[in-house]
Amino acid sequence: MIHTPEVVPARSDPPVARRVQRILLTAAAVTGVIGVAATLTGPTAEVRAAASGSAPAVVQTESGPVRGLVTDGYRSFQAIPYAAPPVGELRWSGPQPPQPWTGVRDATQPGNACPQPAGIPMGRPSTTEDCLFVNVTTPRHSSKPLPVMVWLHGGSLTYGAGDIYRPISLVTQGDVIVVSVNYRLGALGFLAHPAFDADANQSGNFGLQDQQAALRWVRRNAAAFGGDPHNVTLFGQSAGSFSGCAHLASPASAGLFDKVIMQSGPCTSGWTPATTSAPRPRTVAEQEGLALAESLGCPDLAAAATCLRAKPADELLAATASLPDLGPVLGGPILPIDPAEALATGRFHHVPVIHGYNRDEERLRVWGMEVSGANCAPGVPALPDHPNECPLTEADYREQLNQEFGADADAVAARYSTSAYGSPSEALGAALTDAIWVRSTLDTAAALARHTPTYVYEFADDQAPFFTGAHQPSFPLGSFHTAELPYLFTVGYAQPLTDEQTRLGTQMIDYWTRFAHTGDPNGSGSPTWSRYSSQRVLALAPGTIRTVDSATGHHYAFWRSLNR
Repeated sequence: MIHTPEVVPARSDPPVARRVQRILLTAAAVTGVIGVAATLTGPTAEVRAAASGSAPAVVQTESGPVRGLVTDGYRSFQAIPYAAPPVGELRWSGPQPPQPWTGVRDATQPGNACPQPAGIPMGRPSTTEDCLFVNVTTPRHSSKPLPVMVWLHGGSLTYGAGDIYRPISLVTQGDVIVVSVNYRLGALGFLAHPAFDADANQSGNFGLQDQQAALRWVRRNAAAFGGDPHNVTLFGQSAGSFSGCAHLASPASAGLFDKVIMQSGPCTSGWTPATTSAPRPRTVAEQEGLALAESLGCPDLAAAATCLRAKPADELLAATASLPDLGPVLGGPILPIDPAEALATGRFHHVPVIHGYNRDEERLRVWGMEVSGANCAPGVPALPDHPNECPLTEADYREQLNQEFGADADAVAARYSTSAYGSPSEALGAALTDAIWVRSTLDTAAALARHTPTYVYEFADDQAPFFTGAHQPSFPLGSFHTAELPYLFTVGYAQPLTDEQTRLGTQMIDYWTRFAHTGDPNGSGSPTWSRYSSQRVLALAPGTIRTVDSATGHHYAFWRSLNR
């Protein structure tokens, strides 16, 4: 139930979600360096061999039986439809039930990714709209119903697929079931247009509706896989975290989850009308939709639905390639109010929360600025063997501060001097991270903690693994945006963890899965993680997990004084 105490004014914060696509597109800018994004295929032939024993390879879902893979430690069921293919008349409509089947459906291979362009390591180019699948991974044996963790992938609501993130360690170490979700992306998931609003102003939020449909599927089918349908943790990173914010605020998500983990996606920033990757007022979003329809040759409102539904997916991707990333739409039954307002007024689902950020979120985008430098400034040598990669100069740094902070640029430069941070690139990364991510995460945490148990972390590995095949940038990237994901999942795009990083991943998995079991991440063998209070958070680094004063370390009072 959404609680509705006395309304207090919501504060306007700086946009965050709009930065996410810029950060991820940095990876697109360097695909020539790191090569084509690594894609995880199915398990090896050794793993594919079905093991004998009591763990069934065939599970009866509500739509029909599915056959997965049984290994020594876990079971895997991939590409299970939770909704009908959103094609034809179902394109830009709310998700509908899948067609039941009678024979045993093969669930041993990944399904289609939803339509998306090429560009980032954690994406998969696709033009196939038959993509609304869940992937279920369970321990091989369980004597009791297990908590279910539902994963929403990141990617600016434009890229990604659930099966890219294999939750083997989460499942086997944490004794949980993990369900990953594909949901409609880009214009197919978040285009608003009056022609699609016959069903109560739901256009623009089809991707969120897909996520809600997947959560309903989990409630109905979890028990068949050994899960507890009344103990569901929604967790996601970046766009998946912003989606979690939306579900905290959405009346349509009531009762669909019992806890939430939000990684690198604060609720109190980036949810403003000026932020196109965040919820937009319906009037603004529908004007954007009308303009896109006209560019596609579908200007007639009466015929627009039929005209747009006839357009091939690749034509839609091409038409939106140069546009800002789309996000959900405010107004209507799916997202009636801004999540920032929902938190400020207490009108959100009061469930326990883990929330956090990476200490160096914006360094990846800063590296993108270096990579995109066609010509180095006089006297600034390019990196060896990388003639188009130029370290930022002091002049570059000040120019970026002027663009980002306007009249406050001098104050920011004084607080974040390049001499204190080692280089202009590192100083810029620190300033942007603190202004855009840390400030908003602490504000989100404070709003949540007034109503529900809230635990906040800072992922702080100085040597987090970078993308496979990428060269060393001119400055250390530290704990950049997305850097924590290989500590929780097996992914195919990142360099391997060291032994010490693996031990950190083990501790993080313990925290995440204990939270899924009980709503409290604490337990034997782990440093105490106290509930959020006074801007103190749990810093997660190899060999050192400890409570730190985030406000002091990231100049929180300074950014509040600028009202940023």
